[in-house]
Amino acid sequence: MIALLAAGGLSLAFTLFLTPLFIRLFRRLEWGQFIREDGPQSHHLKRGTPTMGGIVFILGALFGYFAGTWIGRETPTVTGMLVLLMFVGLGLVGFVDDFLKTHRKQSLGLGGWAKIAGQCIVAVVFAVLALNFPNADGVTPASSHVSFIRDLPLDLMFAGAAVGIVLYTAWITILTVSASNAVNVTDGLDGLASGASIFSIGAFILIGFWQFNQRCGGIGLNPADEYRCYEVRDPLDIAIVATAIVGAVLGFLWWNTNPAKIIMGDTGSLALGGALTALAVVSRTELLLIVLGGLFVIETGSVIVQRTYFKATKGRRIFLMSPIHHHFELKGWAEVTIVVRFWIISGLFVAVGIGAFYFEWLSQ
Repeated sequence: MIALLAAGGLSLAFTLFLTPLFIRLFRRLEWGQFIREDGPQSHHLKRGTPTMGGIVFILGALFGYFAGTWIGRETPTVTGMLVLLMFVGLGLVGFVDDFLKTHRKQSLGLGGWAKIAGQCIVAVVFAVLALNFPNADGVTPASSHVSFIRDLPLDLMFAGAAVGIVLYTAWITILTVSASNAVNVTDGLDGLASGASIFSIGAFILIGFWQFNQRCGGIGLNPADEYRCYEVRDPLDIAIVATAIVGAVLGFLWWNTNPAKIIMGDTGSLALGGALTALAVVSRTELLLIVLGGLFVIETGSVIVQRTYFKATKGRRIFLMSPIHHHFELKGWAEVTIVVRFWIISGLFVAVGIGAFYFEWLSQ
């Protein structure tokens, strides 16, 4: 518990108090945001706002996690390190994209396929490593089973080890690319993606801590509940690393709310999407991520629907502009109004997801 509180508190303090220093540094380096010409005209006022703010909360989360585990006399686990690997790895992909934008002084960085290739590389490395490092009970950080709230009967190794590894890495890659791009798409208004990510990643604090208390073979587990225990490696560390990330993003949000003094950029949005995927994989809640990240699903869905309808009808549109938050901007909603209402939607999705997680335990 001490490690949990320390990780969140220290990461929060890091980003809350040190972000202004990074803002000055990024301005000196001329790391300013470039705005799409076809976007809402109000966004042109944000041109030049320091970007790559994801660097700040990535560093804050790393500091909070390692300092928190040290203070709480906990040992960093393979599971926690794998979550951070995905978090930092996708952050690096986003950093390359952001750096090219600032260097070229335009709103286009990495090409679409180049960005996906970077995401796939990180996802495959994570997937392969996550099936290794079993603990004393033989439980690895990830499972070859597709999971919802626990592992489902579908084992991707059903076709043998060679084919199974391909299917498993493909599954993790699809989750990673989908989640990271979904957060990236949502990051279009001040504080929208960061606030929604706090809700979604925060859910894994509760999930990890509950799984820790109800883990198979745990000291505090009621013998009567043994039949519904969780076979998850390092559940407490899942909660700790999630807390560190939430604390870091929460402190960053102080400076990222409208009018934003700093923007997370692809550095931050891809990193947050990667963290969501990794946390879902190691906690055996992969498909539950669709509910916990419901707002991100809606945002991405609006883009898919818009493009599909546009091509099918040869130029007609359902929304004034996609992603859907831009539609409401062009309808005249204030940016703060959209952000707060979308935060409420995100919170409701998370409440439903947590409720489903707990109800599954009750119904066992």
